[in-house]
Amino acid sequence: MEIVDSRCVLCHGREGESASAIYPRLAAQHPDYLLKQLKDFRDGRRKSDTMSDMVKGMKDEEFRGLAAWFSTRKPGFRQPADADLAGVGKYIFTKGNSFSGVPACVSCHGTNGHGTQQLPRLAGQHPAYLEGQLKEFGDRERTNDNAVMHSVASKLTALEIRSVSVYIGSLQ
Repeated sequence: MEIVDSRCVLCHGREGESASAIYPRLAAQHPDYLLKQLKDFRDGRRKSDTMSDMVKGMKDEEFRGLAAWFSTRKPGFRQPADADLAGVGKYIFTKGNSFSGVPACVSCHGTNGHGTQQLPRLAGQHPAYLEGQLKEFGDRERTNDNAVMHSVASKLTALEIRSVSVYIGSLQ
């Protein structure tokens, strides 16, 4: 696909498996979710100088093509480097933290972290990218989709953010 090769490949890779942890993996992401995010970058609802420049002037039909392409790519995953940390993350992901009011991630993103058409697939995502997004949600720096995730992420400790990110990165 020409657009992937000219605009996406450097950061996200041709198959949506970005090599750098600062860029999200797009492989197997829900097409409706990707379409919304691309439109939000283009229309200024989600802030990112890099992404805003990449999608500037693109049409919805081009976005649909990109979303369809990446949604059919095979997702990756990795074994967690720290099994103990991933264990804490699994607990938060599956049960939440009733002491601080953090709900279980599975309640929205599903038992395997595969999300829905409206909510992102988290399984196999780069832990560092997830950490950054959770921090942005918690600080209200993420400029779209912030209402519910702010109420969750703002209650997470640094340990919980790191551990749940490590665990999610190991999901298939």
